[in-house]
Amino acid sequence: MPLVAGVDSSTQSCKVVVRDAETGELMRSGRAAHPDGTEVDPGAWWTALESAIAAAGGLDDVAAISIGGQQHGMVVLDSDGRVIRDALLWNDTRSADAASELIAEVGADEYARRTGVVPVASFTATKLRWLRDAEPENAARVAAVALPHDWLSWRLLGYGPADSSELGPVLDALTTDRSDASGTAYWSPATGDYDRELLVRALGHDAVLPRVLGPAEHAGTTPSGVIVGAGAGDNAAAGLGLDARAGDVVVSIGTSGTVFAVTPTVSNDASGTVAGFASADGEFLPLIATLNAARVLDAVAGLLGVSHDELGSLAESAPPASSGAVLVPWFEGERTPNRPDATAAFSGLSLASTTRENIARAAIEGMLCGLADGLDAVRAQGVTAERLLLIGGAAANPAVRAVAAQVFDVPVVIPAAGEYVADGAARQAAWALTGERPSWPLTVDAELAVDTRPEIRAQYARARDRH
Repeated sequence: MPLVAGVDSSTQSCKVVVRDAETGELMRSGRAAHPDGTEVDPGAWWTALESAIAAAGGLDDVAAISIGGQQHGMVVLDSDGRVIRDALLWNDTRSADAASELIAEVGADEYARRTGVVPVASFTATKLRWLRDAEPENAARVAAVALPHDWLSWRLLGYGPADSSELGPVLDALTTDRSDASGTAYWSPATGDYDRELLVRALGHDAVLPRVLGPAEHAGTTPSGVIVGAGAGDNAAAGLGLDARAGDVVVSIGTSGTVFAVTPTVSNDASGTVAGFASADGEFLPLIATLNAARVLDAVAGLLGVSHDELGSLAESAPPASSGAVLVPWFEGERTPNRPDATAAFSGLSLASTTRENIARAAIEGMLCGLADGLDAVRAQGVTAERLLLIGGAAANPAVRAVAAQVFDVPVVIPAAGEYVADGAARQAAWALTGERPSWPLTVDAELAVDTRPEIRAQYARARDRH
C-alpha cells in the first residue's frame, strides 16, 4: 500500500514518521534537533527537515507528506522570497506591549468577534506590530508573512529565493490551513477569510498571505512528485493524530502546555483566556496554552539534583497538596493567565513542609493545576468533557499520572507514547492522497479512574490569586 509521511516541526526538534496510508502502521521515523532560543533562522528548520527526512529513509517511496508546525511564529519574506530576519517564535514575549496596544485600538470584544482570539504576545499579529515599531526598516521590506509550517511546505514545493530553490520566489504559492491561520489574529474561523484591516493595523501595510486550504486539499507536489498536504498547527495536528472527536479534551504537556477540544462551533472569548482556533478537520478547536509545562519539571528536577524518574519517585512519597507547599510555576512568564512578566513562586513553606518530597510533588501539582484551570475555561465555552486524553513525554511519569487523576475531574486516558503531531500530519497526508479521512486505531496505554482531591486545586488557587 502507499506510504505517507508526517512532520512535526516543533520548537525543539523536527520529527518525521512514515506510515502505511491504509492501516496507519509505523514503517520508519527520523528526527533532527532545532536550535534553542525564541528567535530562530528558519533556514535551521529547513536543514533539520532535510536531515529528519533522510533519517526516516527519504521520500522516494512516499506518496504524500504533510507538515505540522509550531503555531504563531513570524516568518517575514521580502519580494525576492528571502527571510528578512530571524523568526520570532510563539514563546517570545517581547511583543506583550504590542498586544496591549492592539487591544486598546480595536477592543477585546471586537477582536474576539472578528478573529476568535484576543491578542497576546504569542500571536503573529502582535509580533508584526513589534516589528513595525522596533525595526521599521525590516517591516517596510515585508512582502509576505508566513508561519513556520507554511514556509516549510513552500520550500518542499520547490519555492524560495532564486539562488536556493528550483522554482524561485513565487510568493503567491504560499499556502496554509485553517488551524494555523486561526493563530495569527488576522483571520476569522467563522468566515474563513483574512481580516486585511487587522493585518495592516499590525504591520503598517498589506502583504501576501498564504492561501488557506481545506483539510484534504493539496498544496501541490514536490519537484519529485510527492503530494504536499495542507499542513496544520501543532495542536490541531495532535488532535487529528489522536482522532479526537466531540467529548474528548486533549491535555498536552510539552514545551508548552495546552488544553483543547474539537467542537462544531466557534468560540469567542472576549477575556482572551480561550483562543477560538480552527481544527485540522474542518471544525473548531477552543484552546488554552500555558508557557510553563514540562520545563517546570526540568527546573525543579535540576534544583533537587535528580532525574525525572527520581523526581516522580520523590513526589509519590509526599501527600496530596504537598503538606501545604505550593508552586505557582510561572518561570517563563505566563500566557494563561496572561502574565508575560511574571515569575514563579513557592509558598506555604514551613520547616515541616520544606522537604524534597513536597517540593517535587508541588512542582507536578502546580503544573497540572494550571492546566486544570485551562480545562475549566474551555468548558466555560460550552465544551462537554467526557474523557481527557493526556499526552506528552511527562504523561509517562507515574507521579504525573497519579496527580492528574486527583486534579482533573474527568476520566484520564493515557494514549500510548507517540509523535501525535507528526502522526496527525501523516493522517492529513493520507487524507489528501485518498480523499478520505483515515480511521487508524488509537492505542491506549492506561485509563485512570477519577480520584479527585479538591484540596490540591483549592490550595493552588489561593496561592495563584495572591501571586
